[in-house]
Amino acid sequence: MRSSFLPRVRLPGEPWVWFTAVGLTLGLAMILGLLGLVLVEGLKAFWPRRVVEITLRPAGMEGEPTVIVGERVRDRVKAGPARPDPAGGRPAREWQLFIGNKDVHGQSFRYVDVADILEVRRPRGILRFERTEYGPLLAYPVALLRPGEEPLPAADPQFFVTLNRWVAEARERRRQIRHLEKREIGRINREIESINLELRKLETRPLEDRPAPQWQSLTNRLAGLEAAYQKLAAQARELRRLQDRDQLVCRLPDGRERHVPIGRILSWYAPNDLGWWGRLKVFGARVWEFLSEEPREANTEGGIFPAIFGTFVMTVLMSLAVTPFGVVAAVYLREYARQGWFTRAVRIAVNNLAGVPSIVFGVFGLGFFVYFLGGQVDRLFYADRLPTPTFGTGGLLWASLTLALMTVPVVVVATEEALAAVPRSVREGSLACGASRWQTIQRVVLPAAAPGILTGLILAMARGAGEVAPLMLVGVVKLAPELPINTTFPYIHLDQKFMHLGFHIYDLGFQSPDSDAAQPMVFATTLFLLGLVIALNLAAIGIRNHLRRKYATGAF
Repeated sequence: MRSSFLPRVRLPGEPWVWFTAVGLTLGLAMILGLLGLVLVEGLKAFWPRRVVEITLRPAGMEGEPTVIVGERVRDRVKAGPARPDPAGGRPAREWQLFIGNKDVHGQSFRYVDVADILEVRRPRGILRFERTEYGPLLAYPVALLRPGEEPLPAADPQFFVTLNRWVAEARERRRQIRHLEKREIGRINREIESINLELRKLETRPLEDRPAPQWQSLTNRLAGLEAAYQKLAAQARELRRLQDRDQLVCRLPDGRERHVPIGRILSWYAPNDLGWWGRLKVFGARVWEFLSEEPREANTEGGIFPAIFGTFVMTVLMSLAVTPFGVVAAVYLREYARQGWFTRAVRIAVNNLAGVPSIVFGVFGLGFFVYFLGGQVDRLFYADRLPTPTFGTGGLLWASLTLALMTVPVVVVATEEALAAVPRSVREGSLACGASRWQTIQRVVLPAAAPGILTGLILAMARGAGEVAPLMLVGVVKLAPELPINTTFPYIHLDQKFMHLGFHIYDLGFQSPDSDAAQPMVFATTLFLLGLVIALNLAAIGIRNHLRRKYATGAF
């Protein structure tokens, strides 16, 4: 059998195909690299590190060695003029250590020159205490103190059992204090504010026109509320006193003893005494704290639950505002409007709106929604509270409407494309069976276009959840002590400012007073936000595929 070799024909444009493939590969590699970096650094923020004790060589001939205890964060080439390592002629390196004890050292991190290290070891028995302020504490336990009782030394077998019980009692008192201050005292303060507004209205009237019974009733209620406020405030003060009653005596790595109130300790663990299972439990507890607690220490510690909740509520309100307007506009443009120059101009305008920078929408929302509409609402319904604005300042409602205005082009374009993809024969078949035009759109066209419509809506939600620039002008804040939805009437407080995941990342990355302490929280929050956006996109793909199978017909 004779084999023949045909000459290879070089197709025109083939080099550009390879060039495009290389570009796509590089783009995917960069995206995967970024996601991998965020994933690794985000998970490292929760994994408990070992504590090392480093002995540094003395500065002079007669000096004493310096001992530093901390968690090794990273190893890098030393900044500044290059000083080669005398051991091997390589560039000098340094370690970044998290030394904690910010109330003692004034800072939480320190850099150590690797060339100055004499010895590195892992001390046993050292504990890491998470505190409500001043960050973590690294120390050796000495004793537990309670007034009227004998000190309980750390060598006692019941020491850690007692420590856990006292920390749990302090946690319960902290919950009671929060309930008193946020719920009970907050409710009384709102009632006092309402009565003061009523009294202010009566004070504007002439003295002879003031109804004396109403005035007396309001003043009596005000006195009763102030008495109840004083009683609750006394209970809160007593609970705070109990928080400072029990003391932990600990020894710092430099040998000094320190008394720490148990009420300021959130949790503790022994980083060098934990096995893999113990470290995994600490990892899970940290993740849960991150997702369920409020931030503390200038947002560099604690959790991001208010930011998650604020982002969720804002996204839901934005979706409720953008869906009907976007779908109705697309249905009119595709099914009812006469196709001419005006319709083409509207489509061009919608497409151009999708490319407008988001900060422009923020400026528009600030001027139109906040200053104009909000000011009108305050003058009509909240005139008694002026000059303090209620809706005339940034809030949840105006932020949601601003993002709805920004994302409505995405919904309009996606809905139009989905409607255009429905075959004309389906419409004609429905009309031939006697259905009206609206019945055809409602029962045939819209169900068939539902996958594309929902895809556009979820993509708009994903974009809105990640936007930051417009929210900085219309309602987002660094820290919101109250959630926008709670048990207080009217339950959904649309005038209230809120926290947002995107702005939380910006604040930690660029406005934090301690950038080193904020870096783990930046990666962790970024990881959660990326996971949220990816989940929304996967949900869009899943819903689209499900609806395509559900409404599939032979005409498609």
